Amino acid sequence: MNTLSLGVIIIIYSFFIVWLGYLGYRKTKTSADFLLGGRRTNPFIMALSYGATFISTSAIVGFGGISATFGMGIQWLCLLNILMGVIVAFVFFGKRTRRLGAQLNAHTFSQLLGLHYGSRSVQVFIAAIIFLGMPLYAAVVMKGGAVFIEEIFDIDYHLALLAFTLIVAAYVISGGIKGVLYTDALQGVIMFASMAFLLVWFYHTMDFSFAEGNRQLTAIADMVPEKYRALGHQGWTAMPAMASPQWFTLVTSLILGVGIGCLAQPQLAVRFMMVDSDKQISRGVLIGSVFIFFTVGTVYHIGPLTNLYFLKHDGMLATQMTSDLDKIIPLFISRALPEWFSAVFMLCILSASMSTLSSHFHTMGASLGVDILPGIRKQRERKSSLGVRFGVTCSILISYVICYTLSANIIARGTALFMGVCAATFLPAYFCSLYWKKATRAGALTSIWTGALASLFCMAFLHRAEAAPIGICKALFGRDVLIDVYPWYAVDPIVFALPLSVVAIIIGSLVRQKQ
Repeated sequence: MNTLSLGVIIIIYSFFIVWLGYLGYRKTKTSADFLLGGRRTNPFIMALSYGATFISTSAIVGFGGISATFGMGIQWLCLLNILMGVIVAFVFFGKRTRRLGAQLNAHTFSQLLGLHYGSRSVQVFIAAIIFLGMPLYAAVVMKGGAVFIEEIFDIDYHLALLAFTLIVAAYVISGGIKGVLYTDALQGVIMFASMAFLLVWFYHTMDFSFAEGNRQLTAIADMVPEKYRALGHQGWTAMPAMASPQWFTLVTSLILGVGIGCLAQPQLAVRFMMVDSDKQISRGVLIGSVFIFFTVGTVYHIGPLTNLYFLKHDGMLATQMTSDLDKIIPLFISRALPEWFSAVFMLCILSASMSTLSSHFHTMGASLGVDILPGIRKQRERKSSLGVRFGVTCSILISYVICYTLSANIIARGTALFMGVCAATFLPAYFCSLYWKKATRAGALTSIWTGALASLFCMAFLHRAEAAPIGICKALFGRDVLIDVYPWYAVDPIVFALPLSVVAIIIGSLVRQKQ
C-alpha cells in the first residue's frame, strides 16, 4: 500500500478517536463522570469496552506467537477467558460489584474494597500495587503495538511507540472514562471485524477445510525443533507432555495466570460499577462471550496454522522465520494477506493496544489521584479530576520508560505475570467482599500482603523464568533459584501465592473475630 493511502487511513482513524475523545470531554462534568461515566453507561458499550480492554496486543501478538510456537493447547485459555473472564465475572462478580459500589458510592476498585473493609490502609495499599505494578503490563501492551507497526510498515520503533502513546494520552487525560468507553467501543468493532476477515481469508488462501488444516498440522509433528521437543512439545495439535516444562508454562503460567487473573483486574472490575442495573450486566454476557470467542479464538487457532503457510511458501516453520515469537503474527500478516489488509489489521492492533492502554492509564491515574494522594479525596468536587489527570500523566511516562527496558518474547509472559500477581493479591479480598460477611479488615490486609509478598518471593527466588533475569537469588546464594529441582522451578508463582492468600484471609478473619 502506498504512503498516501496509508496516511489517509490513519488520519481517518485518528479523526474518529479524537472526535470520540472530545465527546467524552464534553460529557465529563464531575469527578463521577470522569471516573465512572456517571454510572449510566449503555450495556452494549460497557460490554464492548470490557472485551476491548481485556483483549490487547498481548493476546493478538504475544499469545498468537506462543500458539504458533507451541500449538493449539492455548485454546484452553480461550475457553477459560469466556468461562471465567465473562460468564463468571459478569454473573457472579459483576452484579454484586455494581450493587456494592453503588451502596458505598465507590469510584475505584481500591476504594470499593477500602470502604467495604473500613480501612484506608487497604485502599492505599491496593492502589499502590496498581500504580507500581500495572505499568509493566501497560509497557508490554505498548511494545506489542509498536512491534507490529515496525514489522508491517518498516516504521521506526521509537517513532511508532511515541505516536500512539501520545494519541492515547490525549483522549484519556481529556475525556476521562467516557472518552475511554466511546473509543473502546469503536476499537472493539474494528477488532471483531478484522479477526473475522483474518479467519475467512486464511482458509481461502490455503485452500483447505478446517478438518484438512488440522490433519496437515498433525502430520508435521515430527518437524518440531529439537529444543522445543526437549521441553515437552508433541506437535501443534497436541497438549505438551504432562508435567514437562512446556506443560507447566502453558497450564500454570498462561492458562491459570490469565484465566483466573482476569477476575481480579481492577480495570475490568470497575466496568461493572458503570451501569445502573443488574439487568444491563446480564445483557453484556452474550456480547462479551461472542467478542472473546472471535477475537482470541481466531488468533489462537490461526497461530499454529501459520506453520503450514510458512512451510508451503518458505520451507520453514514459523519459529525458523524469526527468533522473536512476538514478531510471528505481524510477519504472517505482512506476507499472507492482501496489502490493504495490513493497514486494516494495523488499526486492529492499534485498537487492541489503545483500548487496553487507555483503561490501564485511567486506572493507574485514579489510583494515584483518588486513592493515594491525601489532598484529593472528595469525589464530589469537580476539581478532584485534576488529580486523576495528573496520575494518568505520571503513569503514561512511567510505562513509556519501562517499554524501553523490555526484552524479546516478553509480551505473553509479562501479561500472564501481572494477571497472576493480581489474582494472588486482590482476588481473595475481592471475592470475600462480595460473598463472605465474616471477612474482616485484618483478614483482608493479611491476604493482600501475603499474596503480594508471596508473588514477589516466588518471582525472585523460585520461578526460574523471572528469578534468573532478576538475579537477586544468584547474587545472594550463587544460583538462579533456591530449589533447583524439577519441577519446582517451573511452577508459576500463582500456584503458591494464591492458595496462601486464600488461607491468609480465612485465618486472619477468624482470629480477629475471636479476639
